[in-house]
Amino acid sequence: MSRRGKEISLGPEDFYLLPLGGTGEIGMNLNLYGHDGRWLIVDLGVTFGSGRDMGIEVMMADPAFIEARREEIAGLVLTHAHEDHIGAVPYLWPRLRCPVYATPFTAALVRRKLAEVGLVGEVPLHEVPLSGQFSVGPFEIELITLTHSIPEPNALVVRTRAGTVLHTGDWKLDPDPQVGDNYDVERLRRLADEPVLAMVCDSTNALVEGHTGSEGDVLRRLGDIVSGLDQRVAVACFASNVARLSSIMQVAEATGRRISLAGRSMHRIVEVAAETGYLTIPQALVPEREVDYLPRDEVLLLCTGSQGERRSALWRIVNGEHPHIALEKGDAVIFSSRIIPGNELEIFALQNALARQGIEVITDQGDFVHVSGHPARDELRQMYQWVRPEVAIPVHGEARHLLAHARLASECQVPGQIVCGNGDLIRLAPGPAQVVAKVPSGRLAYDGTRLLPIGSQVFRERQKLAFSGAALITLILDETGQLDGDPELTVEGLLDLELEGEVFDLLVDAVIEAHGRLSRRARRDDEAVATAARQALRRAANKLCGKKPVTEVHLVRLE
Repeated sequence: MSRRGKEISLGPEDFYLLPLGGTGEIGMNLNLYGHDGRWLIVDLGVTFGSGRDMGIEVMMADPAFIEARREEIAGLVLTHAHEDHIGAVPYLWPRLRCPVYATPFTAALVRRKLAEVGLVGEVPLHEVPLSGQFSVGPFEIELITLTHSIPEPNALVVRTRAGTVLHTGDWKLDPDPQVGDNYDVERLRRLADEPVLAMVCDSTNALVEGHTGSEGDVLRRLGDIVSGLDQRVAVACFASNVARLSSIMQVAEATGRRISLAGRSMHRIVEVAAETGYLTIPQALVPEREVDYLPRDEVLLLCTGSQGERRSALWRIVNGEHPHIALEKGDAVIFSSRIIPGNELEIFALQNALARQGIEVITDQGDFVHVSGHPARDELRQMYQWVRPEVAIPVHGEARHLLAHARLASECQVPGQIVCGNGDLIRLAPGPAQVVAKVPSGRLAYDGTRLLPIGSQVFRERQKLAFSGAALITLILDETGQLDGDPELTVEGLLDLELEGEVFDLLVDAVIEAHGRLSRRARRDDEAVATAARQALRRAANKLCGKKPVTEVHLVRLE
């Protein structure tokens, strides 16, 4: 199949859904809707690399399919301001160059991102009101306010001549959300009065029975916990969880503590939330450089680093690398967040480092310090009772979440369920909804200053280096092809030279012996000499170390 993928007819009666990211995985959401010659993009997000991702910090869905159809893009609509829904905009917009639509809080964060890459004046960013209705090419969009862990989460009602879809985005049903409007239950109920072809719905907590829980309940429990602590307290949470930031600030005020922010993204989110009216800061924030001048029982630190991210504020504090803030024995750190799958090693390493320093660690595993921003099974059931779609299409989840969601939708009497993955082209109309084709999909990684496919040779070679180490051997040959002195060997990530000097010598000897076995004619052939040296070195390393290092051979011939 070509880079453009299967040629798709988009007539006035055709309606397609094509997930390119965020289906079969959690993060880097990118969904396309196709109708009447145009494509609508919903969300453009990222996911973050871990210490095991070969130096990759940010990954996103590969937009090659829609990039090849750039002239057909009607626009990009952002459901809310989480990084896995907006984080790729500054990286990928130059490839798409389309209008962008977002509500005020989301637009404010996107503008800051665009400013960092010099795109503010170039991107046509249209701010739309909550509960607004607007047209994007042949698509009529209506926003329905929901609740989540960030202000202004929106479900999209996507209307076309061929039918209507409800795209939920991320959501939950929180009766006491602390920040922003409550979910629009009356509008959700009215959806049952119009035919909805499909509900494309968040599956993150499809395996969790019951109800997610309310932010108001977390607020009350955090207040109880902090009031019982008598030294410095740090709370690590997602900077984008503005409801949690509000709760923690309320707790600080109620317990006589002053807030200090630690972490760049924490400062940015608090600034935007205050500007847009979603966060009231109870008193002047304490600058990081002044924290140690205050009594330890008068400070509450609000930190980035809940996922154990290297170089985050909490990571630097724990490792003694923060220029202004330190924690000591008797202090407490509350991890007011969930563990994102894949981050377990980093998080537990950070928590163990805290524990070894005599710092109390409080997590959601032992106390009620966090609620999810995604719907559990009772909330999903309620949404299906309101909307009554013809087909359920689970997205935003791993395979086990999607399958559990589809089974629940069947139990809710939804006539059809489609479990799909990134690259599955779903025809919503005409005819019964079904997967009709597979188009190319993949991931891009932001590496340094460039975007590369995740399968790039760069990352394959980096992985080999990390697994097996590297060796560089230089051979100096005289005019007859004989070695002029011993080869010079440099190894990285293969030997501990202080402990394994004898092994190092054996590797050099193996190369000398291999060269000695070459014929006089072969010694004059650079390729033959390099091949013999490379093979000998790798075989010896495998025998002595159990590793086959990435090996380079340099030849120097004396005239």
